[in-house]
Amino acid sequence: MLVLPTGQILLTDFSNDIEIFTPSGKPLKKWEPTVVGVPQNLSAGGSYQAFGYLFNGLSQGAFYGDDVQAATNFPVVRITNVASGHVRYSRAHDPSTMAVASKELNSVWFDVPANQEKGLSQLQVVAVGIASAPVYVEVQ
Repeated sequence: MLVLPTGQILLTDFSNDIEIFTPSGKPLKKWEPTVVGVPQNLSAGGSYQAFGYLFNGLSQGAFYGDDVQAATNFPVVRITNVASGHVRYSRAHDPSTMAVASKELNSVWFDVPANQEKGLSQLQVVAVGIASAPVYVEVQ
């Protein structure tokens, strides 16, 4: 069982039968990560730091009995180009904490992909499948 960045749940019993659960509705606003600081101008291939709250979500993610413990509480940074709608995921690393449900200010470093499209984009931090409100950035 694995929580995907889309909020869907991927489940397999190690056979060829793979299931994807798509929840209905939306997460509560108070569950969303909040980005409070990120550079306005980003360069493809550059490394930057984002600051905010709940970057590690409210739980570690999925647990499947005693078989699998698939923690997905690592912050994920995604950048969506406004003009094309294309989504790229940045390599996120060196989070300030891995604590879940932390009320403290968090940070995470992220590397903008070298093939990130230039132009106005939306940056979001995703924690356990729940995305922050978008922050507008300019990719140069």
